[in-house]
Amino acid sequence: MPSTHQKVSPLTPTIRKVHTPLSAAIDTEGCFSLLSGRWKLLILFHLFDGKVLRFSDLERRITGISQKMLAQQLRRLEADGIVQRTVHSELPARVDYRMTAWGQELCPALDGLLRWSDLKDQC
Repeated sequence: MPSTHQKVSPLTPTIRKVHTPLSAAIDTEGCFSLLSGRWKLLILFHLFDGKVLRFSDLERRITGISQKMLAQQLRRLEADGIVQRTVHSELPARVDYRMTAWGQELCPALDGLLRWSDLKDQC
């Protein structure tokens, strides 16, 4: 199975938080709320590996999403610090999107989910 990323290096060395079952459930729920919705994961998969895409590129690649919904989801991902929006001062205006370093840290976790879903076929 191909990987969604080449290699993601840790942002900074961190001390691993010790979780209780309750704190793990609460933190996981918070993570899922950041990624919830029909379109966010599709958007992120198109931006993995440091890809930089324009709004129109994303709109073309994600079948069935409206301009309004794509703009809403990108704004939400940007507000959550997962996606970075860059406006270039040229005419016509050019806006592109990329994942932040923190957003790129999702790649291994999502690869793990893909591997886990592949196990269903083996059971």
